[in-house]
Amino acid sequence: MTTCAQAIKAWEVKNEGRSAEEATEISLCFQKPPIAKLDSKALGALKSCQKLSLSTNMIDRMVPLTGLADLRILSLGRNNLKKIEKLEDVAGTLQQLWISYNQISSLDGLACLTNLTTLYCSNNQIKSFSELEKLKANAQLRDVLFTGNPMYAEVSTKEEARIEILRRLPGLKKIDGDFVKSSEIEAAQQAVDAAA
Repeated sequence: MTTCAQAIKAWEVKNEGRSAEEATEISLCFQKPPIAKLDSKALGALKSCQKLSLSTNMIDRMVPLTGLADLRILSLGRNNLKKIEKLEDVAGTLQQLWISYNQISSLDGLACLTNLTTLYCSNNQIKSFSELEKLKANAQLRDVLFTGNPMYAEVSTKEEARIEILRRLPGLKKIDGDFVKSSEIEAAQQAVDAAA
């Protein structure tokens, strides 16, 4: 397995000796061998990083991202994550979280992200649309990707799924890659009124 420190060193070599500490974008995707464990100390040295890509590895848990004071985009897709956690250190800056193709079954751990606008969480293990209630605290959220989660089995059409999502998150502008239509907003509002 590759360590975060080794992957960062390899990134610097590949980028002709550029300092990872000063780089605004770091991609440690698809390491061979893959990264299995994140390392707070190694990642914390990436002080200027605004976009950190760690997708397509074998990472099984998140760690505190202390020191990443400018982090705006965190990509952890195609790993072995089971839960979202330890994002408090980047809560004020993180705008996009890409965590599709993991084994996440709960949306706990996101409420602290006050500036989150984009959440890509497709192909995980979220079993119920009610899980989306946990995203009410993320008032800036505009773009979500949830397709490929077991909760879609609760409805018979893609349109019904979009309404279920909008019922809980009426501020969204984009769901599963498609812009929200005014007719969908109305249908979601009617569903909310009917349930009240």
